[in-house]
Amino acid sequence: MNPLERYAPLVDDEEAFFAACDRSLPSVVRVNTIKTTVDRARTALDAEDVGYEVTDWHPGVLKLDERGPGTTWPYFHGWLHGQEEVSALPALALDPDPGDVVWDACAAPGSKTTQLADLMDDTGVLVGNDNNLGRLSALRHNAERLGVSNLVVTNQDARNYSLKPFGEGTDDPAAVDAFDRALVDAPCSCEGTIRKNPDALDRWTMNHVHSVAGIQKGILRRAVQATRPGGTVVYSTCTFAPEENEAVLDHVLGEEDCELVEWDTPEGFETAPGVTEWEDDEYDPSVELAHRVYPHHNDTGGFFCAKLEVTA
Repeated sequence: MNPLERYAPLVDDEEAFFAACDRSLPSVVRVNTIKTTVDRARTALDAEDVGYEVTDWHPGVLKLDERGPGTTWPYFHGWLHGQEEVSALPALALDPDPGDVVWDACAAPGSKTTQLADLMDDTGVLVGNDNNLGRLSALRHNAERLGVSNLVVTNQDARNYSLKPFGEGTDDPAAVDAFDRALVDAPCSCEGTIRKNPDALDRWTMNHVHSVAGIQKGILRRAVQATRPGGTVVYSTCTFAPEENEAVLDHVLGEEDCELVEWDTPEGFETAPGVTEWEDDEYDPSVELAHRVYPHHNDTGGFFCAKLEVTA
């Protein structure tokens, strides 16, 4: 059985959903405004005879006619970054301000991290963490190529992340006792990446779904704990499984001082609300405020994104 068949009851058009999952994913780049402007980047692509289409919902996210953005000089010089279209959503949902102290709990290889730096005007403090030491080299490489200078890289298990290296609890005026905002783009079963990784489901099991859900709950709880009252936490995955999405939110809502808040995706980008019932489980009604992204709606990968506010 194709694991995706279990989600047929959730989608509005089964035929379109499965057809989209079978198509290859468009090649997409994000303009890095730390180094250039959208107009300059597009002019450079025009000069290189690289065909592209501006997405309906973001002027700095471009679909290329051909794959391989890394072969162009604008990419080499850090004007562009290859990033799946839908993965630009979490940073927009987090909406950091210049000067904020922001934690990206699962940062490598750095697409969302560097997008956050861009939105912060490369100011403030951006902490990019990953528990996989090997993947941190990709994070550092991407940050350097894109001209990011406000990034601090750490290698910790996000479930018990410590702020002590940042002077937590000391009198140091530069100490960080809590983050203003945190992003948890959690490790997941990756069902939504089927269009770029056709073998993503080859080793799929329900045991793995339940196992990774436990990790997700731990990371999201720590993100809420480490963010100041009134601060924002965004949770995202690239999977369809409610066990890894709404069930994780439901668990954290019951364990930590936080609430889901409404946020609008950019005009022209279609999503579906979170589900409040799945198989034998019921979830907090507020999980409807989350956004589900199905591949046939915007010709993207599958995704899930929710925004929380820390209340105490």
